[in-house]
Amino acid sequence: MVQLTTAPAGTVPERAVEVLADRRIVVLTGAGVSTDSGIPDYRGPDSPPRTPMTYQQFVGDPVFRQRYWARNHVGWRRMDAARPNPGHRMLARLERGGVVSGLITQNVDLLHTKAGHRAVIDLHGSYAQVRCLSCQGLISRMTLAERLEDANPGFAELVTATGIEVAPDADAVVADTAGFRMVDCDGCGGMLKPDIVYFGENVPKDRVGEAFSMIDAADAVLVAGSSLTVMSGLRFVRRAAKSGKPIVIVNRGRTRGDELATVRVDAGCSPTLAALADALVPETVRG
Repeated sequence: MVQLTTAPAGTVPERAVEVLADRRIVVLTGAGVSTDSGIPDYRGPDSPPRTPMTYQQFVGDPVFRQRYWARNHVGWRRMDAARPNPGHRMLARLERGGVVSGLITQNVDLLHTKAGHRAVIDLHGSYAQVRCLSCQGLISRMTLAERLEDANPGFAELVTATGIEVAPDADAVVADTAGFRMVDCDGCGGMLKPDIVYFGENVPKDRVGEAFSMIDAADAVLVAGSSLTVMSGLRFVRRAAKSGKPIVIVNRGRTRGDELATVRVDAGCSPTLAALADALVPETVRG
């Protein structure tokens, strides 16, 4: 039976510590772990309604694609400037302490890597690379930014001067995108797309297989900041539950995996993960 706990800020339920202690833990994170870095989530209790672009819209409609690139041309800079918060740093500390054996993130913000976490699977890719859908060539997002700036001089500066909101996929809220000029692959002329798994698109099979192997090798699973609404994350929790591994979920609000949890903590990620790190990491490897 799931034990549901609402933890006071800066604490972690004793039962959660008992479940995770002396076990190799794999962590699955979602957008809720990055909100304290200024990146809003999609489905948190205080989040406004959001409709992310689908893969079919991106590849099938040039107007949708133009709108996306105009907004992303502004938004990716904000995501690139974001810095790890205490939640990211505490998970990296748990890895250094030998408690966390691997981390699977649904986020594309690279904040776990920036925090020093090493064994990370970026399940949905990252904002920092762009792929050509024809030749499969990869370029950095910075390289594309320079090309887009040449094609649209001053666009990003003009928009950011009025203040913007950025979604978890680096999509900025920009009203007027009609005059924005897109660019194609400079190698083959093919369509460029962020190297991010869109809604309606499948996570690469080898990446899924690597994540399943990480789950299989673990003794327990910790979910942090994910509502588990989409199957790309929920399947790993189901895999762990099927094999009898204990599962602790830390999230503000309900999740789709609640019935599978051993303990569910209704709380923010940063203070709860900090308390968990204090409880699980030996004094000699803290920092």
